[in-house]
Amino acid sequence: MNGTVQSTPSQTLSGKRIVITRARSQAAGLARSIEELGGLVVEFPTIEIQPPRDIRPLDEAIGRLNSYDWLMFTSANGVERFFARMAFFKRSVNELKDVRIAAIGPETARRLQLAGVKSCLMPATYLAEGILNELPSESLRGKRVLIPRAAKAREILPETLRQWGAEVDVVEAYQTVLPKADTGKLKEMLRRRAIDMVTFTSSSTVVNFARLFDGQRLSDILAETPIASIGPITKTTVEELGGVAAVMAREFTIAGLVCAMVDYFRSNLSSS
Repeated sequence: MNGTVQSTPSQTLSGKRIVITRARSQAAGLARSIEELGGLVVEFPTIEIQPPRDIRPLDEAIGRLNSYDWLMFTSANGVERFFARMAFFKRSVNELKDVRIAAIGPETARRLQLAGVKSCLMPATYLAEGILNELPSESLRGKRVLIPRAAKAREILPETLRQWGAEVDVVEAYQTVLPKADTGKLKEMLRRRAIDMVTFTSSSTVVNFARLFDGQRLSDILAETPIASIGPITKTTVEELGGVAAVMAREFTIAGLVCAMVDYFRSNLSSS
């Protein structure tokens, strides 16, 4: 369930050492929120955002923008990479005036606004299913839809749109890769129980975290360390890899994740 994020409770994250697994280029917002509440940030990026393996499908899609009825973004990264290529070809955002645009959540919508898109469809639930829930299936029949996204992503959105009779082009706008990482320091901190929580903000951060630990199950790596998940899809991935998410944001955003962590530590403090 989604809704407006509650105001941050007065209880802080003071002294809590929290691991951030987001890409280094995207960790600043979460790190700042944790630090403002007194938390101690341990950056351990498990993904790195890189250009697509082949840029041509994205460029070709941009070349035929006026043929699309819908442009759907399932991540802020997709927005950033799409409009970077638009700028590369000196294409104007005004060319999208007759294209309906959907954003999976508030951060994606914010990036669209920064790119000059004044309005877009944003679902109440910040998932691909949320976009589908906002659209009458009959309204997509015969429509052409462009989805610029990561190389690997859930297929429920394009598959459902095709079942509804839409013609869907899915193009790779970026890829997430496994970065080089030294796990030694984090392993030692986990062994000493010097980490209070590990956060995951996407399924790929979870999968790559396990890969960096030689494919061990999360129950072995994080046996004594609580896990925080940004939403149900990420939570499911945690469970598939043997972990348990002690925290899941009620609103599937960074702000929602921070609020959920504060609530968790406040609850544990009051019950101790």
